[in-house]
Amino acid sequence: MADAAEAPTAEPDVQQTSRLTRFGRALVDRLPALSVTIVAGLALCVSFPPFGWWYAAILAFALLGWVLTRPSTTAAGGLGYGLLFGLAFYVPLLPWISGLVGALPWLMLSLVEALFPALFALLAVLVRRLPGWPLWFAGLWSAVEWLKSTVPFGGFPWGVVGFSQTESPMLPLAYIGGAPLVSFAVALLGFSVSAMTFEVIGWWRRDAATRAAAPPAVVLPGLCICLVLLGTALAWPHVRKAGLSAGDDPLVTVAAVQGNVPRLGLEFNAQRREVLDNHVRETLRLAEDVRAGRAPQPMLVIWPENSSDIDPLANADAAQQISTAAAAIDAPILVGGVIAAAGYSRDNPVSTNSVIVWNPETGPEDRHDKQIVQPFGEYLPWRSFFSRLSPYAERAGYFIPGQGSGVLRAAGVPVGITTCWEVIFDRASRESVRNGAQLLAVPTNNATFDEAMSEQQLSFARLRAVEHDRYVVVAGTTGISAVIAPDGRELARTGFFEPAYLDQQIRLKTVLTPATRFGPIIEAVLVAIGVAGVLGAILHNGSFAGSFARLRGRRSATDDGKGVAT
Repeated sequence: MADAAEAPTAEPDVQQTSRLTRFGRALVDRLPALSVTIVAGLALCVSFPPFGWWYAAILAFALLGWVLTRPSTTAAGGLGYGLLFGLAFYVPLLPWISGLVGALPWLMLSLVEALFPALFALLAVLVRRLPGWPLWFAGLWSAVEWLKSTVPFGGFPWGVVGFSQTESPMLPLAYIGGAPLVSFAVALLGFSVSAMTFEVIGWWRRDAATRAAAPPAVVLPGLCICLVLLGTALAWPHVRKAGLSAGDDPLVTVAAVQGNVPRLGLEFNAQRREVLDNHVRETLRLAEDVRAGRAPQPMLVIWPENSSDIDPLANADAAQQISTAAAAIDAPILVGGVIAAAGYSRDNPVSTNSVIVWNPETGPEDRHDKQIVQPFGEYLPWRSFFSRLSPYAERAGYFIPGQGSGVLRAAGVPVGITTCWEVIFDRASRESVRNGAQLLAVPTNNATFDEAMSEQQLSFARLRAVEHDRYVVVAGTTGISAVIAPDGRELARTGFFEPAYLDQQIRLKTVLTPATRFGPIIEAVLVAIGVAGVLGAILHNGSFAGSFARLRGRRSATDDGKGVAT
């Protein structure tokens, strides 16, 4: 009786042990692919600043290509590998977010961003049987990067692969097609290297007779590599010439002031008057150096974002301080300030993140209101909903987007403004340049973040310089401020978390690059390659036709059943 009573208990234990055994075996079988996937994600991460090992991005795609083209990798497996790859990439790339909102939002954002590589990997498994799969894989990656730069809430382009290549020989490709083309080229190169490597290894492992009868299929991946190298070679002379400052473009002197903040962190918002005073003080120091002959007289001065969070249009004391600085340096100052918007109230403190041209004689004139505001930072989408989920939600601002051309005129110079977050988005700088900007300015406030974030943001500005053949001046409250040449070189830079100024002679440029003219069209073509790959896979694999036939079969059976019952 005791044995009979124990038998039902023992059976579930055996079943549980069996499931654990099967899981352990499956894990061991997939351990090489899982390990390679993690290494690939980490390799892509270290291709970005502060490491800047740009070649690691090529390795990342080569390793990921091997994982996704293994015969044992299913579509579901591709989804899982892609998610793991994305987490290994984004989690170590975005820790600076935790300084603002804590660890949980950082990890949640990393998970959301990892969904895009997961989608890529799922689709890649479907198209891998097509001839020339590296091309389709690269197109899919371009499509997924476009998607992540668009949704949700306007997208989050941080981590676009093209921005990791500012030290790479492939950077000149930005002159032709901007960040999307650079990303496509890196992915195509990595996947092609993977295809060639494993094709040659597989060919070598065959017997001599088989090797002689069937040479390795390396023509298509080799052609893809040649196309990347050819495109780079064609773009390089244009970028090189731009970086040499040759030609008849007018020379002007531009200054960037980095006033610094008393301390890092979210307490920055409680330091508004001191931050303004710091920028006034540093500008007065620049003026003294100009009078003493230690620095050239600038035509215009660029202050960072949030250099005057005290609204100078409403506060007479703040306005007087800025006017004093402008009179001392005898040049207009581009002042980053927070300006009360129409409908402002204590319960609804709507504001604009603005850059104001402040002239020595006449005070405020031209103005740019930030057009692409940061979700969950500068504003909170679905505020009533998200404020119930996290106490960090109420830290989000009440900024509203502005309208305009993205161009300010200071001392007669048309300056394109991409304020902090805006520099990430292709359309912001492109619209400024197409609207006549001859110089690009990136006022930014990174006081709530760390130096690694500033280095990553600086890489965006460096690519924009090459993309649009413009000098770029980055002005940050805490750094890193820099002056960047049209070939992506840093002509001058400041340290992080220190008061400083840059006073640099640059050229005003007017030429429109292919990327400026045709960037959206080029990106659309790259995305279309990925979409064409998916459509081709549907036809090639017959998956759509098979699914449709099975669906029709089920419907027919159901209809027949109903007919009999009737």
